[in-house]
Amino acid sequence: MVQALLAVVAAAAVAMGVFVIGSRVWPKSWQQSGDEDSAGGMVLDLVNTFFVAVVAFVVVLCWQQYDNAQNHTIAESKALVATYWIAHDMPEPERQRVQDLLRNYTEQVIGQEWKVMDREGRLSRTAQSTLDAARDAVSGIQSDDSSVADLRSKALDSLQQVNDARQDRAMDVRRGIPGFLYIALWFSTAMVLLSPVLSGIRVSVKNVLMIGLLGLVVGAVLFQIHNLDRPFSRQTVVPRDAYENALSSYEQIT
Repeated sequence: MVQALLAVVAAAAVAMGVFVIGSRVWPKSWQQSGDEDSAGGMVLDLVNTFFVAVVAFVVVLCWQQYDNAQNHTIAESKALVATYWIAHDMPEPERQRVQDLLRNYTEQVIGQEWKVMDREGRLSRTAQSTLDAARDAVSGIQSDDSSVADLRSKALDSLQQVNDARQDRAMDVRRGIPGFLYIALWFSTAMVLLSPVLSGIRVSVKNVLMIGLLGLVVGAVLFQIHNLDRPFSRQTVVPRDAYENALSSYEQIT
């Protein structure tokens, strides 16, 4: 909350500073008078429209990335619960071994791995090792019983779904807004802040306050885009609810 407040206040200060300083630098002949007001207003409208279009495109892209990342966590947690159910029907000691590894993996994702994704932008090697150990435990099951062999095959298929969703999550951690969109975003932002100066709008208390309000809006928009850029870091992150629900489901499987 404090960061957001500082960001929007700083943006408002920058906008007002650019307007006041720019108006003093540019020649007096550039200032609007009479019929020039409509031309300056048209320029401002065009620049604002361009900025809104770029922001809308970037926000939609960020939200799609966030939504995809959340769907991948749900898919992974569902596959984990399915594997846990399959392991429940396995003979001892394999049943306990596989279920313990699945529970440990889920706890590691919620705890250690979520912090690693936030701070380092990658997945946890420890969690990956635990998942590999669960797969090895299932692969190592040897039995002449056809039902056990069938459970082994189903568990391996389900673990493959877990691994696929995990790899999707690894891509989500590193995925962000393409560079060219960031360039377009900052270019349009600069145009929004400079257009009042280039249009020759006169400096007055009213106009300075309006430019400050514009800066607040621009700052808030850019701050939210910054938070949405990475779905597993910063302030707006994908929740861990799917894995917490998986742990709750484990407790109900007896």
